[in-house]
Amino acid sequence: MNCAVSDAPEPPSQHYTPYVPEPAVELGPPLQHLPLSAPLRWLRLGWADLRRAPGIGTFFGTCFALMGLAVLAVFRHAPIYTLVLCAGFLLLGPLLCLGLYQVSLRLERQERPSIEDSLGAWLANVRQIAIFGFMLLILEMLWGRAALVVFAVSFDGMPDFAGSLRQLLNPHNLGFIVAYLAVAAVFAGLIFAISVIAMPLLLDRDTDAVTAALASLKLCLTQPLVMLFWGLLVTVLIVGAMLPYFVGLVVVGPWLGHASWHAYRAAMGPPGAC
Repeated sequence: MNCAVSDAPEPPSQHYTPYVPEPAVELGPPLQHLPLSAPLRWLRLGWADLRRAPGIGTFFGTCFALMGLAVLAVFRHAPIYTLVLCAGFLLLGPLLCLGLYQVSLRLERQERPSIEDSLGAWLANVRQIAIFGFMLLILEMLWGRAALVVFAVSFDGMPDFAGSLRQLLNPHNLGFIVAYLAVAAVFAGLIFAISVIAMPLLLDRDTDAVTAALASLKLCLTQPLVMLFWGLLVTVLIVGAMLPYFVGLVVVGPWLGHASWHAYRAAMGPPGAC
C-alpha cells in the first residue's frame, strides 16, 4: 500500500534566541551606599577640618554672618528689597563654600591650605561652575516670582511690615506665613536636591554642570532618608546659628561647608573612583 506524500513544505526549524534585556541606562555617575548615620560622620569630619584650618574658616564664617546681618538691615529699612538680596546671597553662598571645599581637598591630600588658594577655587572649572550658578539663578528667580504671587494673593498690594518681625508674625498673617513657607520649602528642597554634592563634584572632577546636578538629584532620589536627615541637620544648625544675630554662622557656616565636602566624598567614593 502506497502512502500519499504531501506536497506541503515542511515548516522550517525554528531557532529561539533567548531575550537578553538591554542594560538600563544609569542616571548620573555611580554612587556609594550610605548608612543613615552618615551625616553625623560628615559633621565630625567637617569639625576636624575646621580645627585644622581655623583662620580660613573664620574668614568665610564672618562673610556668612555679614551676609545675614545685611539681610536683616535691609528688612528693617527696605523690606521690599529683602527677597532680591536673599536671592543674591543664595548664589554667593555656594561660591563661598567652594573655598571651604578647596580647604578640605587640600587637607585630604596632606597639603597646606591657604586663603589665596581657597578664594580662587572657582577657577578650577570656571565655565561649568558659572553654568551651574546660572541654573541656580533661574530657580531663585522663579522662587522670587512665586513669593511675589503669594504676597499679591495674601494682601492688597505689597505689604509694609515696617521692618518688624513681630508685625510679620501677627496671627492675622497665618495664612500668608503658611503659604510662603510652603513655597519656600518646595524651591529650597529642589535647590538642595540638585546642588547637595554638585559644587564639590565640579571642583574635584572635570565634569559638566548637568552631570553634577544629576548626581545630586540621583543621590536624593535613591537614598532619601539619609539626605532628609542631612537636610534636617543643616536646617537646624543654620536656624540655630541665625538666632543670636547671625553670630553663630561664624562657626556653623564653615563647619557645614567642610561637612558638605565629606558628604560628597562619601557619596562619590574615594579619589579615583568612577
